[in-house]
Amino acid sequence: MDYLKIFSPATVANVSCGFDSLGFAVDAVGDEMTFTKTAEKGVRILQITGAELTYNVDENAASAVVKKMLNEANANFGVALTIHKGFSPGSGLGSSAASAAGAAFGANQLLGAMYSKLELTKFAMFGEQVACGTAIADNVAAAIYGGFVLVRSYQPLDIIKLPVPKKLRVVAIHPQIQIKTKDARAVLPTKIPLKNAVIQWANLGGLVSGLYTENYQLISNSLVDVVAEPARKRLIPFFDAVQNAARKAGALGAGISGSGPTIFALCKGDKIAEVVHKSIEESYSNKGIDFEMFISKVNQIGIKIIKST
Repeated sequence: MDYLKIFSPATVANVSCGFDSLGFAVDAVGDEMTFTKTAEKGVRILQITGAELTYNVDENAASAVVKKMLNEANANFGVALTIHKGFSPGSGLGSSAASAAGAAFGANQLLGAMYSKLELTKFAMFGEQVACGTAIADNVAAAIYGGFVLVRSYQPLDIIKLPVPKKLRVVAIHPQIQIKTKDARAVLPTKIPLKNAVIQWANLGGLVSGLYTENYQLISNSLVDVVAEPARKRLIPFFDAVQNAARKAGALGAGISGSGPTIFALCKGDKIAEVVHKSIEESYSNKGIDFEMFISKVNQIGIKIIKST
């Protein structure tokens, strides 16, 4: 393979009760990237559209990942990249993760698919470290594996792919403001009361169980975050209004996607998702803040090849 074009999906991380350990990929939004083999070794970024990102190979999450992979594989070729961002950096939908995971996937294809999904996740985590200073796995793993993933352990890295109930849908609203991951992490508590810790890990267990058994009521009961959301929601204008509107319209639950400002709502079925979409849209109208919305299935494939030669 000398050329390929891929789609790398946006992702929702944390999913309320699964801070830094749970995430899922979406169908509706993502990046498109191309990878072309070059005779000249090294990595070049030919074009970036959809967002203003650095062309510095060592500071761009995508090119940094490709460079690391080519070096470790002792490749006898180089790679020229193009990146089209399908959604905004700082949206809380895994923008840097889509680039980093897409880069790991694309480089791996040019290398003859020599690396496993777990190894690709480790490379993509390096891209996350370049982009935001922390080598987190929840977003990149969701993009690479598809569906829901649980990051059970970092030392050693252990990724578990979870089942996705057939009728599960996601509605998301992205207020057009930017929240940097480091700022959202800065407001998190450094200590958690034991009572809250028990609530959080019980809800995570309940959510995982609900996914396996397609128990939508259990999923709904478990979509509660008593750790990050109380601290972070003040960074997102009208968060409570959106969350309440979603729940009243029939959503299983609603919370902050990643570090925000995107707010996601999980729903059972297309009809309820449409009602929830309308309710959230009405709750945010006339607030003086532009926003974008989408309804999506959970992307169970992850990164996919659009074209290759």
